[in-house]
Amino acid sequence: MEQGSAREGVRPAYAPGAFPHVPGNAARVPQDRVPEQARCRQGEEEGARGEHTHSEPPAPRAVRRHSVRGQILDALRAALVDGELVPGQVYSAPALGARFGVSATPVREAMQRLAVEGAVEVVPNRGFRVTERGPRELAELAEVRALIEVPVMLSLARTVPAHRWSVLRPLAEATVAAAAVGDRAAYAESDRAFHRAVLTLSGNEQLVSIADELHRRSQWPLVAGPATRRAELLADAAEHTALLDALIAQDLTVVQALVREHFTGADG
Repeated sequence: MEQGSAREGVRPAYAPGAFPHVPGNAARVPQDRVPEQARCRQGEEEGARGEHTHSEPPAPRAVRRHSVRGQILDALRAALVDGELVPGQVYSAPALGARFGVSATPVREAMQRLAVEGAVEVVPNRGFRVTERGPRELAELAEVRALIEVPVMLSLARTVPAHRWSVLRPLAEATVAAAAVGDRAAYAESDRAFHRAVLTLSGNEQLVSIADELHRRSQWPLVAGPATRRAELLADAAEHTALLDALIAQDLTVVQALVREHFTGADG
């Protein structure tokens, strides 16, 4: 499903507007991307500090993410998927921080996390080099993912009732919507969300976590890989809806064919 390359027309790193601006250390993020639990926890913490001591309830206001590092990490991951962070190039935390409008500290912390995930490597006294990957690594990731996910999907196809699959329809449609506008970062996020939702039905949290990490790694761009066209994204997204239709219809023959093609095709 995941094309191991940057999409066409991507902005070069450090070009104006290449990364979202993060004003200070209290960056706003869209409310639909702030977990409900984080919003509740933030409200409790503000109450504990006595920030709202009057008797009337506070006026509605923008809820901010619990950490700038978390927002920077999301933005860096999107930049990796989009190819704005170029494989093989070294980026310094201060330079990236200037692009985001924050200090180097949250950028460095986010980059350290990406280093643990294998997306970048630390270059002493210089910064972080984006990992260079080739087609073989992408194929190996697809093979491992298939070994984990295909048997689970086939098992779920035999046991999960149709109405539970129907709930996943919006997630499948979200991948189509992202592909339609050629938004590779949004497609990558919605793609993982669909797979997580499917695997969550197994009830195995460790499986879901491991599969999601492999999935994320498979979305990083290849070195000098071909540009991903919108038509290719749409074709990949169509596999989600076709698979979901087969699962709802409990057509095990079609399900088996689709899930195997899903991982043994060009990008799994």
